This record gives sequence, structure tokens and C-alpha cells, in this order.
Amino acid sequence: MSQLNKPKYTLLKNWGYAMNGLFEVTKNESSFKLQVVAFFALQIVAFLLPIDIGYKVILGLSMFIPIMAELVNSAIERVVDLVTTDYQIMAKYAKDAGAALVFTSIILTSLIWVFTLLIAFKIL
Repeated sequence: MSQLNKPKYTLLKNWGYAMNGLFEVTKNESSFKLQVVAFFALQIVAFLLPIDIGYKVILGLSMFIPIMAELVNSAIERVVDLVTTDYQIMAKYAKDAGAALVFTSIILTSLIWVFTLLIAFKIL
């Protein structure tokens, strides 16, 4: 892209692009909606647990990992769908890799919760 065609970015414009992306994915992706519901439900659980605030922060922040993975997965799916509407094995692999990212992010977040709670409750 030449310098003449490159849009000028500002903090406000970038924030607007980010909000557009969040609204679009929230509106059109049922799996993202599920991640958001899980995010808020587990934020409440973390807040209500009888553990130190530091552990609550770790649990709460870890819930952003699957949200971010789902956003990346949604971006991958949109780019693949933009490039081809025909079945192509490489398109499938790209979408499968995005799904694997979400899956591994949920595993990581689950492990963070398990070990944080084991430490918080002095079981480990």
C-alpha cells in the first residue's frame, strides 16, 4: 500500500475500529456470545470466592484468554470466507487451527483456575 492510500490512524479511530469489531463478532458469532457469558459468570464466581484479592485478579484476568482466542478465530474465519466460498482443504486447516487456538486457550484458562484455587485454598 502506498503512503498516499494509507489511512491516518489516531487513538480514537483505532478505538472505534476495535469497538466495531467487538460489536460485529458479538452480533454474528454464537461461540463468542458463549465465551462472553462464561466470562461474566466466572468473573462473578471469582469475586464471590473466599480467597485473597490477588487470586481473584489472576482468575478474572485469565478469562480474557479465551475471549482473545475467539476473536482471533473469528478473524481467521472471516478472512478464509473472504478468500474462498469453495471447499478447499487449506481453508479447512486454517479454520481448524483457529478452533484449536480456542480449545487450547480454554485448557490453559482451566489449568490457571485449577492451580490458582489449589494454591489459594492451600491444597497444593
